[in-house]
Amino acid sequence: MHAKSETHKNLNLALFDFDGTLYPKDSFTGFIFFTLSKRHIVRKGLKILPWIQAYYLRLYPAHAMRPRLFRSMFHGVPANLMQDLAQQYAQKLLKKLDPVLLQQLQLHQQRGDRVVLVSASVDVYLAPICDILNIELICTQADIQHGRLTGFYRSEDCSCAQKKLRILQQLDLTDYQSVYAYGNSEEDLDMLALADYAYMVGENNQLPALKPLQVQQLDIKKPA
Repeated sequence: MHAKSETHKNLNLALFDFDGTLYPKDSFTGFIFFTLSKRHIVRKGLKILPWIQAYYLRLYPAHAMRPRLFRSMFHGVPANLMQDLAQQYAQKLLKKLDPVLLQQLQLHQQRGDRVVLVSASVDVYLAPICDILNIELICTQADIQHGRLTGFYRSEDCSCAQKKLRILQQLDLTDYQSVYAYGNSEEDLDMLALADYAYMVGENNQLPALKPLQVQQLDIKKPA
């Protein structure tokens, strides 16, 4: 898969997708409905209705729809209000993580593996989730200027080839004995291709086997 470094700073690397994988549903759309009023959503949604319809007809790809939807919904929203709501939303998502994949993530942590969440969803609510889970984050980054969301991204939508690119930019895979990756859709294929052990939700029957250790349940730390 890739040449191995002699340093082995960490034995293994585990890469987890979020929507549809660690979290069973679509957190991005859920964030819109959690933070914004129905009136705002309808008013803004009508302006991009042709693209919404094309998306549901599978004529407009998700990686193009997300930035357009985010820009329409969140342009000009005060950042402090959004960050407060994002903290609340993060707590809600944490209670609904897939228990099997969460246990797999925790087992990676117990082994001393480096765990990174790699997602096309935005850092506004993923950052607090990763802080609580004590894992690292590579994701789409929302732009904030003068205390307000601009509606634009500071990075490309972190999906498909961008996932692979961002991983290779930030991580040296030769530092690891093995790379594990967990995803659920075609947007994760480029990330899964980097792995020695890849798991696709809905296609693979068994999770990658990890060396058995004496497993102790890890407590998710609670924010102060």
